Amino acid sequence: MTLPARTVTVAAMNFAFNTTPALRCGIGLAGRLGETCGSLLGSRILFITDAGLTGLGLTKPALASLRDAGATVEVFDAVEADPSLATLMGAAENARAMGATGVVGFGGGSSMDVAKLAALLAGSGEDLDQAWGVGNARGPRLPLVLVATTAGTGSEVTPVSIITVGGDEKRGVSSPVILPDMAVLDAELTTGLPRAATAATGIDAMVHAIEAYTSQSANNNPVSRMLACQALQLLGGNIRTACEDGGDLEARQNMLLGSMLAGMAFANSPVAAVHALAYPIGGMFHIPHGLSNALILADVMRFNLPACHQAYAELFPNAFPGLAAEAAGEGSQGQAARFIAALSTLSADIGLPPRLRDVGIGADDLPVMAAAAMKQTRLLVNNPREVGEADALAIYKAAW
Repeated sequence: MTLPARTVTVAAMNFAFNTTPALRCGIGLAGRLGETCGSLLGSRILFITDAGLTGLGLTKPALASLRDAGATVEVFDAVEADPSLATLMGAAENARAMGATGVVGFGGGSSMDVAKLAALLAGSGEDLDQAWGVGNARGPRLPLVLVATTAGTGSEVTPVSIITVGGDEKRGVSSPVILPDMAVLDAELTTGLPRAATAATGIDAMVHAIEAYTSQSANNNPVSRMLACQALQLLGGNIRTACEDGGDLEARQNMLLGSMLAGMAFANSPVAAVHALAYPIGGMFHIPHGLSNALILADVMRFNLPACHQAYAELFPNAFPGLAAEAAGEGSQGQAARFIAALSTLSADIGLPPRLRDVGIGADDLPVMAAAAMKQTRLLVNNPREVGEADALAIYKAAW
């Protein structure tokens, strides 16, 4: 892959890059979890997942492998979408009660987010109220392995956990302390994912790459930008196939890899206004996170165009090489506009609803959402263009 030419200044060379220290990638790995990470997790393991996955039997090979390796495994499968504070505290209490020596998070972003903080709280007794925010978690935590069953969140390689508190407010912990010891990517776990979930999580991963590349964080760095470009190549090149043919293991594994690379990118060059404006959609209306991002992606990007059309033009050929070649003579403004249009077309092609009104959000809800989005200061500060409450409202109206 050729990264678009960009001068790296001395100031830009001053950055930190943290990621999950061990990655295991391969078909069928979940059924060999005991062999792969049993010694890391110890003899008493809390296995955190959701009831849907246990009901489908998707957890059985992993659980059998861990138990065959000699571990006592207890399953906590009460994780819901947009997991609540009560769910997190229940998982942490289960870990403490069983004297857990390790934690497995098995599922999408919700299960992995709960597993990260359950491992922290059970391992250290840390006060969660002191851990919220960036760099405040101190640890230590219990040994932690994350197994992804969707290609979207990249949570298996990020130091971030998002929990819903107070009914509809999303609050996050961001700290290298909660990076897992190992991430496991096995495409067999994703073949049964419905088309709608495949589409929404895939767009979510693309958003991670786009926002990482354009982030105004002081830690935006060449490594994250390189990973974001590679992520978009994998995601853009495989998302339609994964949606049309859920059993295509090659497309599924490429989606997992793309999601993971985008996760590495935004873990170090943080996301911005798309996520900040998506959180009220998920928190207030319980819309899945990936779909929340997809619903406002194009309109946030149009708002950002004056500040980062060059960066969008650089990203365009990674996600849509054929379309970018057609627009090669249009200049960065034209290429960036074509990139945004291509993303909107992609969302429609893979079956995602196009507008906020299509998911039950009313026009009267938009001002409340705009006010709520302003609470996401840790994200808004990374946006290429400053977003005020009036701007957020205008973006929501455009997306409605």
